Amino acid sequence: MTFTMPPLRPEVRWSIRIVELDSAEVLLEHEPDAQLKTASVGKIFLLVEVARRLFNGTLRADARIEIPEAHRVADSGILYRFVDQRVTVADAALLVAAFSDNLATNALIHLCGLERVRAVAGELGLRDTGLLDYIRDERGPEHPWTPSFGTARELADVMRRLDRGEIVSREVSRQVLDWLGSDADTSMLADAFLLDSLAHVGPEYQGMVLRHKTGSIETARIDVGVLRGPRAGVAYAVGANWPAGDLRAPVIDAMRAIGEQIRQYVTGLDRNDELSRDDEGAA
Repeated sequence: MTFTMPPLRPEVRWSIRIVELDSAEVLLEHEPDAQLKTASVGKIFLLVEVARRLFNGTLRADARIEIPEAHRVADSGILYRFVDQRVTVADAALLVAAFSDNLATNALIHLCGLERVRAVAGELGLRDTGLLDYIRDERGPEHPWTPSFGTARELADVMRRLDRGEIVSREVSRQVLDWLGSDADTSMLADAFLLDSLAHVGPEYQGMVLRHKTGSIETARIDVGVLRGPRAGVAYAVGANWPAGDLRAPVIDAMRAIGEQIRQYVTGLDRNDELSRDDEGAA
């Protein structure tokens, strides 16, 4: 099938890239090198560092996190509502992946060291993508301009390399993808996949398996991931930034239109088609 770009609002700055997983063929792209604020998407690099430490033995999965008072935040996530917030390192990483948990994020950045986490993207060969800072309730002139930034070209490549086991090691890549399999935010591209937002670790609707990370702020929406289906697999990165106001409705409409094309590509099915038994077995 041929991908087509949906209408894009001119006041929105987009960066889009969709590639076939096995061949790396570009299926759709628009300004793939435009650098955007990526909100929580940069937390992927924190997860890479945590997974690396778990596998090289410098961090224990059952160690308890400490939350510095200076980095206590709420909003995104659920740990700030826990009675006992001293969860294990492994559970904190899962909270970051599943609910983009800000409090767990800051605790893990503190544990690993901000400079060490900042260095991850560069060590992976990325020039225009990375994580810069803690999550903060207020971002002043003394702080980095955004917690994370990136381009669709580099973020789609990161997701494809994770799928291929090429980020640090096969074990590290597999662990990061396992955490991302629990991401409950299917409000953007993933809305078109019709998955159970709370239960899609294994093959779900039409045999699709999703591993992704999203980011949201008042003036941005970003969704990056890997989607495999019975017919094909893709790595994707779709980001949108806008200068002011609330343009989430047209932005998410465009994301869903792209997501629908991805769903058709990886499944070979219309929305109402059912998988054959052979396809279910393959999935």
